[in-house]
Amino acid sequence: MKRCVIFDLDGTLVHTLPDIAAAMNRTLEKFGLPVFGESAYKYKVGNGVLKLTERCIGERKDLYQQVLETYKADYAVNNQVNSKAFLGVPEMLKALCDKGVYVCVLTNKDQADAERVLGHYFPDAHFSVIRGRREGVPLKPDPTGALLIAEQLGVEPDDCWYVGDTSTDMNTGNAAGMETIGVLWGYRPREELTANGARHLVSEPEEIVELVMA
Repeated sequence: MKRCVIFDLDGTLVHTLPDIAAAMNRTLEKFGLPVFGESAYKYKVGNGVLKLTERCIGERKDLYQQVLETYKADYAVNNQVNSKAFLGVPEMLKALCDKGVYVCVLTNKDQADAERVLGHYFPDAHFSVIRGRREGVPLKPDPTGALLIAEQLGVEPDDCWYVGDTSTDMNTGNAAGMETIGVLWGYRPREELTANGARHLVSEPEEIVELVMA
């Protein structure tokens, strides 16, 4: 049995898209920029707030910094409005923790936002490590963050699972030498996960427990 499971956050543990879309659309409206339907954000999120902003402003590069800062301020206080934990995830996290497995999160979300969201939706979960976007550490799909988690816990990369819902996650886990699990309840289709090297695909959170404990 592997000793550590590292999870992505958005689209894997929490359905955060409604609050991300709402905060960004409010921001775009303030600057007279076009807004997007919520489903469009499935392909705008996943690479952190800097890339999200870039994808949303289009050619208006002159507004980049203003949109970025306005969105960050909005989302910081509106990230628990319509988001929700995916069904079965709290129970899955508890089952893994009860078995003595290190349960960790690696996300391109800003560190403070990641801690706020996880603390709100999983108040009873014990996360061994939460790593969000930090200065000096490259974002996923660079494997540095995943490898730093393994190093911090004193486990080898091949003793870890990496779980996520996008190509970014599969590429991160594979580059780190971890066994990858793609979740099918997230923001990207099965085809993207398999094309980017998902070792396993799961439709329900309880399947993750079964894989980890096998």
